[in-house]
Amino acid sequence: MAFRESPVLLETTQEDQIFYYISRNNTVKALLGTKIGMTQIIAADGVVTPITLVQAGPCTVTQIKTTDTDGYDAVQIGFGDAKAQTKAVAGHTKSANVTPKFIREIRKLPTSPEVAIGDSFTVSVFEVGDEIDVTGTSKGKGWAGTIKRHNFQRQRKTHGGKGNTRRPGSIGSMYPQKIFKGKRMAGRMGGDQVTVHDLTVALVDEKQNVIGIKGAVPGPRKGLIVIKESF
Repeated sequence: MAFRESPVLLETTQEDQIFYYISRNNTVKALLGTKIGMTQIIAADGVVTPITLVQAGPCTVTQIKTTDTDGYDAVQIGFGDAKAQTKAVAGHTKSANVTPKFIREIRKLPTSPEVAIGDSFTVSVFEVGDEIDVTGTSKGKGWAGTIKRHNFQRQRKTHGGKGNTRRPGSIGSMYPQKIFKGKRMAGRMGGDQVTVHDLTVALVDEKQNVIGIKGAVPGPRKGLIVIKESF
């Protein structure tokens, strides 16, 4: 698969929280993890590569969904250790003998091998050089104006500016006398689910369950990250 020099940023909706995976060697090619931060690695030829470290796995299969029972095929995986669980979640994960802090679904492909509840996998499912898609929740920046949120230009400060240099200005007082949905205005900025496609695995540390991803990953430190193989 060809690697794109500039990763593509896509904002996804809450309805898009089902992630597809490709399996290899009877393992799930997807992981849940938490972002550690950014650092650099130096290759033998002296090339410096910026990477993002993610504490990923081990992940455990907590539920298997099938077309007959749920209308689609998917694998539900859990990650982390929850300090406290509701009775509903505790009963749901009891068969897997885990108490995960995070649970997400991975959509199965028709050619995917069978997995069982309780199966566990680590960062070893990925190798250096693999192309992956990374999903996280971007940093919330609170309420922002149009200049910061949408890169609007400010008005000039001289010749009648009257102190309104950062205001959006008229939004249409004539026809159709209403504001269409999606109008670029001030509002809440950040805190959206973002997927970065075609990143590259640059480091795999099986002892510490750490994976290094070339480039930047959306979200703050300790934020949940979903890693899956690109296809």
